[in-house]
Amino acid sequence: MEVEFLGGAREVGRSAVLVDDSLLLDYGLLTADPPQYPLRDPEPDAVVVSHGHLDHVGAVPALLKGDRRPAIHWTPPTADLTRTLARDTLKLRGNSPLCPFSEEHVARLGEVEERHAYEEPFAVAGGVAGGGYEVTLFDAGHIPGSAHVLIDDGDTRLLYTGDFHTDDQRLVAGTTARPDADAVICESTYADVTHDDRRAVEDRWAERVRATIWEGGAVVAPAFAIGRTQELMLVADANDLTPYVDGMGKAVTRLVRRHPEFLRDSEALRRAKGAARFVTGRDGQRERIASDNELIITTSGMLAGGPVHSYLPEIRGSPTNAVTLTGYQVEGTPGRELQDHGRLAINGTVRPVSARVESYDFSAHADRGGLEAFLDSYRGSRVLVNHGDRCEAFAADLRADGLAASAPELGERVEL
Repeated sequence: MEVEFLGGAREVGRSAVLVDDSLLLDYGLLTADPPQYPLRDPEPDAVVVSHGHLDHVGAVPALLKGDRRPAIHWTPPTADLTRTLARDTLKLRGNSPLCPFSEEHVARLGEVEERHAYEEPFAVAGGVAGGGYEVTLFDAGHIPGSAHVLIDDGDTRLLYTGDFHTDDQRLVAGTTARPDADAVICESTYADVTHDDRRAVEDRWAERVRATIWEGGAVVAPAFAIGRTQELMLVADANDLTPYVDGMGKAVTRLVRRHPEFLRDSEALRRAKGAARFVTGRDGQRERIASDNELIITTSGMLAGGPVHSYLPEIRGSPTNAVTLTGYQVEGTPGRELQDHGRLAINGTVRPVSARVESYDFSAHADRGGLEAFLDSYRGSRVLVNHGDRCEAFAADLRADGLAASAPELGERVEL
């Protein structure tokens, strides 16, 4: 078995791993200006998608150009989330050469997709001799429908972790799956971080929201539409906070509620949705909300677009207001600029921000301890570290601990 890293190696974004020039694992984009896509445009026999985040699935419709029709395998939530993300991409960039697909390619997904439950093996075409693979998806504990992908060609068992979390979140439970594997391609987003206790993070965030509102300010909580928006809604409801919810997170909340078997507590999400107020954006509603002392959960999580661009200019000038960053901010994004330098960069204009800016670790990824605990089950296996800013350093630490670990480069081919 040979794997080629077309993206996501020594970086966070545009995940794409090609197995035997035949089976493609994920096909995402890197959020930047302009967005970056995998190194080349492969023509696989089949595709398996780990989960529905842009950096893993954002370019999948482009695989259906021309007469190409590879089968695409995923869980039901990932199938639905992919369409939501693709149509949002078309809305933002549909008439731009930066968008590699059209609505026609999105529609073709229905012709080739195959939906699978967790822990139910299925056959996938391809392989060096055309013998195909047996593939099994396991709950990765990252977002609804996220999966570890186990590929077995009869000689080698490869585990592609995708993004995963070993601790419980309110939305989904942490992964407990540790399938046998000869080799593991492991994400490392938070390889140099130890997460604070999640309940303590929730308490600090809720207290900041309450204090800001009591002082007469507004709180803008930028959040990823998929996973983070719903998590914050659940945290808000548990703390008797009533948020406004804006952006694509509204549609995603409705979507994931259609798949209760992929949620930790579907009833809790129903209650949180019922308590929240969904923004329509009509007749200056956003400007009115921003001028009140309210909690606003809105996309985008890295401030790269969406309704957050309506709220932040309204609240940036007053130290009574607050911005609570709740997710990873990729370098080069407006969110990273605000986090590191206290400046708001929107549409080419950079403005100072007087509002309080704080970061809260609501990560849906395993931290250093979680990664090490997960990989402890694979001490006899080969470990390929990817999807991180410090892949080489983490691989070196793993080697020092006795694991056969390395960090492939972009474009590198590795024989397993």
